Amino acid sequence: MPHCTPEDLALAALREPLADDAAGHLAGCAACTREVTRLRRAVDVLAVPELADPGPPVSPPPALWAGIAAATGVVTAPRTEVVAASAPTGGPVPDLPPPPLRAAPAAPPPSEPVAPVVPLRPRRSRLLLAAAAALVVGLGIGAGVVALGGDDDGVAVAAAVLDPLEDSGASGNASVVERADGTRVLRVELAADAPREGYYEAWLLTESVSGLIPLGVVRAGTEEFELPPGLDIGEYPVVDVSVEQLDGDPSHSGVSVARGSLDT
Repeated sequence: MPHCTPEDLALAALREPLADDAAGHLAGCAACTREVTRLRRAVDVLAVPELADPGPPVSPPPALWAGIAAATGVVTAPRTEVVAASAPTGGPVPDLPPPPLRAAPAAPPPSEPVAPVVPLRPRRSRLLLAAAAALVVGLGIGAGVVALGGDDDGVAVAAAVLDPLEDSGASGNASVVERADGTRVLRVELAADAPREGYYEAWLLTESVSGLIPLGVVRAGTEEFELPPGLDIGEYPVVDVSVEQLDGDPSHSGVSVARGSLDT
């Protein structure tokens, strides 16, 4: 079977369901899985509030309302006859409250038939286009956190205590939870101040730190990450939290703040 199409890869990055053939190919194709991981990282980084600080409010320019009035046809200027009638003879023009807004005259009906209405694309396609636009910006840097809901919290099958590294002050707990449908998530409870630069990311490592799996952006509090199907936790028992930079490099920065081993 050929590789997944760009649309399927984008849908998978958004955690949208795929057709059975595309989902089957993705589950067994390392190249397509790497691409989905890369695309997901862009979406996750954009979702970190610390990286989207709007900054202080900015006052609108004086001509803003005039531009809105011009575009909507609303008359905002005071009527000259009101000013003239209210001003004392030979004296200065007093400050008057602005007159009520008056709508512009309605436009005459078109002389030609109106163009046919084109139906909008389904919401799924619009969501895909919006995500693709965000990915094209150039943030393609890594895997994804997924907020999992539902009433079934699942059963914890492994757990770890995350100890601080390099006097980082970060600590927490991690557990692998198996849900009723057979899917597994890594639940990370992190206690840490926001990094001065960049963001935190969660990883699974081998004991020798020779192999690693990126899971996604993690913040202080509780986050849950969907684990790849068929992943052997015994081969990747180490939970690691690192500080990453917005540099476009999907590899581990080498700067870890907390780490612990799952009791598998």
